[in-house]
This record gives sequence, structure tokens and C-alpha cells, in this order.
Amino acid sequence: MEHSLATLLARSVMWSRSPGPMPISQSPGPPPPSVMVKRAAPLHIMNVMRHISVPNRQVEQALGLIREHDLLAPAMHVFPAEDGDSRLIPLDFGAPLSLPEGLAKFEVVEHEGKPDERADSDWWEYLRGLIGEETVERHGEAWPSSHEFFGDMMIVRLDDEVADYSQQIATAKLQSHPHIRLVLSDRGVLGELRIRDLSIIGARRDDVIFSENIPDDITSTRVMVRESGRSILCDPTRAYFSTKLQSERLETLVLAKKLHSLLGRPLRVCDPFCGVGPALATLLGEPDLVGEALASDLNPDAVEMLFDNLRRWDGRDYPSDPIPLSQIHPDRLVGVADATSLPSDPQISGNWDLLLVNLPHRTIELLPSLVPLLDTRSPSLIRGRVIVAESEIDTANAAIRSALPNRLEGMPNPVLRIKRDYSSTLRLCSFEAWIATTSEGE
Repeated sequence: MEHSLATLLARSVMWSRSPGPMPISQSPGPPPPSVMVKRAAPLHIMNVMRHISVPNRQVEQALGLIREHDLLAPAMHVFPAEDGDSRLIPLDFGAPLSLPEGLAKFEVVEHEGKPDERADSDWWEYLRGLIGEETVERHGEAWPSSHEFFGDMMIVRLDDEVADYSQQIATAKLQSHPHIRLVLSDRGVLGELRIRDLSIIGARRDDVIFSENIPDDITSTRVMVRESGRSILCDPTRAYFSTKLQSERLETLVLAKKLHSLLGRPLRVCDPFCGVGPALATLLGEPDLVGEALASDLNPDAVEMLFDNLRRWDGRDYPSDPIPLSQIHPDRLVGVADATSLPSDPQISGNWDLLLVNLPHRTIELLPSLVPLLDTRSPSLIRGRVIVAESEIDTANAAIRSALPNRLEGMPNPVLRIKRDYSSTLRLCSFEAWIATTSEGE
């Protein structure tokens, strides 16, 4: 590679950035009845999530229990399974891995969710009521076609063409999603720490919606995100993770349990790009799965929130402020660190069973330098994510395989699997690589 490792973390893919919004002030009002605007089909983004598969005759009973425990995913449909004998009920991202009595007997499956389009229709109706049908039609597919929920916040990306209407967009989104407190505009990634450039474009206090002169007391972006029964403290303006990738983290859990069964002992997990710890949240929620853990990030703000999260997940004391990577507990090595420096530390190198590589823009470049972190005296596993052009996936697969030691006998070759569309040409993919001991392999 022509780029030195020292520069890898300083590079990131940038989305196009718009200038600051220039709102047009209009008072929101109820939308008049009208025909839906025809728009060009947006780029499809998969939203794989957990569902429970319930026999048709038991659906009403199961739905009652799910609603009683507040486990139903909002704005998502219940729909028939392929076998025709059961229905798939979408679970909220915050639903625990172990479901309550009465629901635990049903199979949990991963399936692309089916959004309830009524909320989406409502937002278009409200937007047309604010700016008129002609304006909506004129800008066509430039309007935001998707969003991401983050606790009680919504994150949207605004095309430059419609940035002047940020106030109206925020108002319409808040009107159509009454559980949302803040709407933030996402203008891309900034700097080597990959921090999102987010700005607040709308807010709610009780029944009052603000799209300008927003009171400071309702603008906090520090929130708790519920996922798999865990509360994850995060502030996406300081350290972001995608709430839409919960299924990826659950997939990692399944693979970790397989490695645990293979080794017959708790795993030593290395997460050198951990952020606020969403991957660890899922793994630590499984009893006796994780023994030792290394959790580090180059972003001090992320580490400060990681300490807060670990304090609750582990039930032990952690520092209040970010510190360099340190042995906080005998089984917890946590703190601020550059991942590229870890393999050169003899106390860290060669000590880990499971390596998580979550720097998707640079995973392939960094992979050769991170492999020495694994303990190859026993089978080990690498779980990574990669952003790559779909046309270059075969080339990327070859690069991943050439960077790795021998494959564990009986396990498949690492191969990128498309998980989401990242842009019109780029795909977010994941892979797992089972590594043989130094005396085994193909």
C-alpha cells in the first residue's frame, strides 16, 4: 500500500456538504387533503431487524404480550412469513436478547423490516401543507427519503437543492413522528475521528414545535439508545454509531458464541475501534461469553461515554474522564489509543481470540497490521466491516484473504456480504475470517 499506516486514520470518505441552511419562515398548519406526489424511487436501504415468528392462531396473544412489555417496533408492519402458517412480528431495537415468559418459546429470525408507510405519507402531507404541492414536485427526489432514529432524535441528510427548506422539513418530520424531540441535519464526516457534522434544525417541547430560536434546554444530543436490552449512552455529535446495524451486532454475537463453543472458555475480545461500545454491549450481555476485553478508540469523547457505559454494563467503577489505554480492571484494558500502535506493544500483541475491525473505509488497508493482535496458538476470529464499490467486491475479497493467515479447516473463506447501500455505488459489507492455529491451516 502506498499510504503509510500513520495516515490511514486521518483519511475518511467525505459526503458532499451543503452550506448552512437558509430557512424560509412559515407558520406550520394542518395539511390539506390532496393526492400523494409521485417521486422517483429512492435508493433502497435494507433495514434488517429481529422478528418473532408466531403461528397465525397465536398472533393476537403474542401481540398482546409484546405490547404489554413495550417490545413492538414502532412504525413497522406485522406481515406473513413465507411458509404462510405464521406471521413475523417486528421487535423494537431495545428488546432484550432473552424475551419474557410467553414469548421466549417463539423463534426469533432476522428479516428486512416492512415500514408502516402511513408515517411516511403523513410527512409528505405535512410538507405539502407547509410549502405547497408545486414546490414539493419541483424538487422531486431531492427531498430526504430516509432517516435514522437515535433515541428520541431523528437524523436526516439534506440535499443541497432542498437545504433552504430545512425548517419546513424538520417541522413536517416532527409532526409525523410525535415521539421525536430533535431533528438533526447530517452533513457528512469531519476529520480523523470521523465525527458527524450534525446541526439541529427542529425541536419539540411537549406540543410545541420549534424550527428557529430553539430553546437551549431542549437541544441536548446526549441520549440513551436502547439496543438488545442494553442502554447505550451516546452523543452522535461527538461519537456516532449506526442504530440501523443492530442486526450486524447480533450476527457478531452468534459468531462469538460459536467461537466460545469451539474454545470451551470465555473469549478475549479486542475492539480497537470501539467508539462508545455498541458491539461490546451485545457481547457483554451474554453470560460468561467474554473474559478479557480490550476496548479503545482514538476519540476521547467516545471513550468518556464508553466508561459511562461500561460502568453500568459491568457494575464496576470506571474513570469519569477519558484516559490513555489502561488496565482499569484485571480483565478490562480500556482507554484512548491509536489502533495502529497496539500490535507493537508486546503486552497486547498476540493475546486475543476475537478481533473486531470497525473502520469500514480503511479495514482492508489496516487488516495486515492488525492481524498480529490475534493469539494464533488457538483458533481465532476476525469480524470486520468494509465500504467498497460493488464492482470491486471480488478484488476486495482477494485483498482480505491475502492479508490473513491460514483459514481454519472446515470453515468457509472470508467473503464480503452486502449489508446496506452506502451510496449509489458503494456498499457496506461485513465478513468474518476464521483463523487457524500456527500449526494448522490449509
